[in-house]
Amino acid sequence: MLDLHRLRLLRELSHRGTLAAVAKALSYTPSAISQQLTQLEAEVGVPLREPVGRRVRLTAQGEILVAHAEAVLERLERAEADLAASMREVTGTLRIAAFQTTMLTLVPQALTTLRQAHPRLRVEVTQSEPEEALPALLARDFDLVLAEEYPHDPEPRPLEIEQEDLCEDVIRLACSLPVEGADPAARLRSAAARPWIMEPADNAAGRWAMSLCRSAGFEPDVRFVTSDALTCLRFVEQGHGAALISDLVWAARSPTVFLSLLPEPWGRRRLFTAVRRGSGAHPAVRACRDALRAAAAA
Repeated sequence: MLDLHRLRLLRELSHRGTLAAVAKALSYTPSAISQQLTQLEAEVGVPLREPVGRRVRLTAQGEILVAHAEAVLERLERAEADLAASMREVTGTLRIAAFQTTMLTLVPQALTTLRQAHPRLRVEVTQSEPEEALPALLARDFDLVLAEEYPHDPEPRPLEIEQEDLCEDVIRLACSLPVEGADPAARLRSAAARPWIMEPADNAAGRWAMSLCRSAGFEPDVRFVTSDALTCLRFVEQGHGAALISDLVWAARSPTVFLSLLPEPWGRRRLFTAVRRGSGAHPAVRACRDALRAAAAA
């Protein structure tokens, strides 16, 4: 009989890449992790890992074992969900990762709802971009992730993750002065000569923004790069450039800059929640998703 704990360590190694990363995440020493994996290799009779530079890559046999470990852990997720569903109260700890604009608007309102409805549920929230949070979800650092998907930039959908749509979020062209044009495409082109504030080019929002401008026929003059929505807004308010700003920024307050719709379907991003497969029926997850939907509807 294979040891589940050792299988879980092998799975962690497949997601994190180094013994040091696994040790840090699980509060072990790297030597203890290595010893456990060596024992697992002795049990199966074949090497399960091989060094590649400073990282470790699983062998074909290691990948086979990890695939089975994923299936076993999914069953355990379902077992935990069934046990929690049998209880009268929603308790325990729920770890959430959310990106900034949802942290500013949806998450606080959802937390208020959860606190009132389930006072014994402990909720921990970390601000994290989806590019980092979704892999961390698979590595069991989080239980639920708030993520986004932009038009013409579909995200991978691993089989180990269950997604549930939350809402659509409108994104608009934001400027300190009005832009001219008879339609959204014309107004976007009229802002071509202005300096631009954008997200980093290597994340989904940055890629989407660059593709949008190029589809309109111009290369934006990007002078300021930030992932902070409030910093971006302050730069626009002070007249330092044009930007693309989510409607979530204006929750419960009036816009302070001139806003214009973007050409369809560019101006709408999809917001969704993601959990590990098997955990979607957990009462804490269901309660959180309900609270987030209520916050989005409000």
